[in-house]
Amino acid sequence: MAQYFELHPENPQPRLLKQAVAVIAGGGVVAVPTDSSYAIACHLDDKAAADRLRQIRRIDDKYHLTLLCRDLSELSNYARVDNRQYRLLKSATPGPYTFILDATREVPRRVSHPQRKTIGLRVPDHRALQALLEAHGAPLLATTLMGPDDHEPLNDPDQIRERFQKVLDAVIGSGPCPDQPTTVVDLTPMDTGGDPVLVRPGRGDPSVLGL
Repeated sequence: MAQYFELHPENPQPRLLKQAVAVIAGGGVVAVPTDSSYAIACHLDDKAAADRLRQIRRIDDKYHLTLLCRDLSELSNYARVDNRQYRLLKSATPGPYTFILDATREVPRRVSHPQRKTIGLRVPDHRALQALLEAHGAPLLATTLMGPDDHEPLNDPDQIRERFQKVLDAVIGSGPCPDQPTTVVDLTPMDTGGDPVLVRPGRGDPSVLGL
């Protein structure tokens, strides 16, 4: 049965943040609010938790998972970013964008794309999630929270509790989120002088990135 932590959207309670972090550190898979929809997340270095996350979403190892980072300085530890890519990232973060980038060796091979060696990264603009990331002290491995037959992501914590309480270890609520996924942009073509590619339109405005 999933625990439930209701975080204040503007002033998240330190006591609840500490308890939520303990669940994650103990191998838990949790639902978290973001500036797009809710996501499910776990500790980056926990293989068993990452496997459970994929099972809940019913996705294989070719599906890009995302690292939720506090800021661009943290992001640069996990992705190779040149000056041109960094300027684009800076123009759109924090915000509802996921960027596909070449993974560094800091990213476990099991969570990067098996053929491309890439990873999705993003810096969310959500105060409660930012407070959770700060309390955790590291990025979280995540993916959009959707049921296997859903066409839209989930954005209501009560609905999430009802549907996923038997498979999640905790639901970290902070009120309803927007019901759109992130805008996904592949920045890897820029490695060879190309332009970024819009992979999936979502809540983030692509024109911010010149797309």
